[in-house]
This record gives sequence, structure tokens and C-alpha cells, in this order.
Amino acid sequence: MRILQQSFYERDPREVAINLLGKLLVRILRGNRLSGIIVETEAYYGKNDPVSRARKKGKLAEIMYGEAGYTLIYGVHGNWLLNITTYPKGSPGAVLIRAIEPVEGMDIMKKLRGVDELRALTNGPGKLTKALNIKKTENQIPVFKEKSPIKIETGMKVNPIDIERNHRIGVILVSP
Repeated sequence: MRILQQSFYERDPREVAINLLGKLLVRILRGNRLSGIIVETEAYYGKNDPVSRARKKGKLAEIMYGEAGYTLIYGVHGNWLLNITTYPKGSPGAVLIRAIEPVEGMDIMKKLRGVDELRALTNGPGKLTKALNIKKTENQIPVFKEKSPIKIETGMKVNPIDIERNHRIGVILVSP
């Protein structure tokens, strides 16, 4: 498999979120390769998106306005969440990686998470960062470079008819 190029991420977050499904998220940890197929994503936009980190000023917003294809790590409810920036520089966007299906390094992931059940290993954004040992120290890593400790590789092609789409739970979108 080959690594997705930076240009893959320089598009609308919704397109990137859909196209990341079926791709392989890879984490190199102390010489070990941990990976999983991306099975759930969520797109984030700029100031008009009620739950976007770009709504407020600060470091997270700056990263969202930066170059595409970089990790954006932030904490929510005691968990680190892994996002990948999208859009060309100057336009805010990111995709949250919500869940993966483990492929490589499952024994290490189980130890990191303290669970044995494969089904519950990486089925949530906080669970997958714990299983892959992704923390704030992995913020702003380019996922499109071969030597990156976090990267995304080509995987399987997902048929658009097999993709479920849902609105965010608990988020009310208000039009002007």
C-alpha cells in the first residue's frame, strides 16, 4: 500500500471524510506497526459549524486554517481525539477519525487499552487513540510522509452505496 499524498486532504472535509473510509490508519510505535481500516469519520468546518474547533480563536483554530494533511489532536472528556486537517491553507477544515477496524498490532493495542475484546478495542475516537497511543505530543504531524509515526495508506475501495450518513448527535444547526 502507498501513503495518501497531501493533495488528497486539500478538499472539502465532507469529501475527505467519505474518501478516508476504507483507508488504513497506521501508527508506528517503538518500531511496531499498529494499523486499522478507517470505518467511521466526521467532517468539521469553519466558524459556522457549531462544534468546530475553528469557531474559537487559539492554537486549534490556527492548525485548522493551516496546511492540509496534518494531525490535529485535542482533548474531550479526558480523551485525545485524532483529526486530520483538510482544505488548502487559509480555509478551516478537519476530519475526525471516529473508529477503525484493527488490522495489525492488536496485541499491543489490547495492552494499551487494557481490554481483550477485539470488537470494543477501537470503536470510538477516544478508544482508538488509546489503542494507538496517540496523545497531544502527536499534534501537527504530517500524515502524508513516509517517515511519519502516524500516516494514512491506501486501503480498500468503499462503494458509496455502503456508506451510512448521519447528522451529529446533540448538535442543532441553525441557518441564518
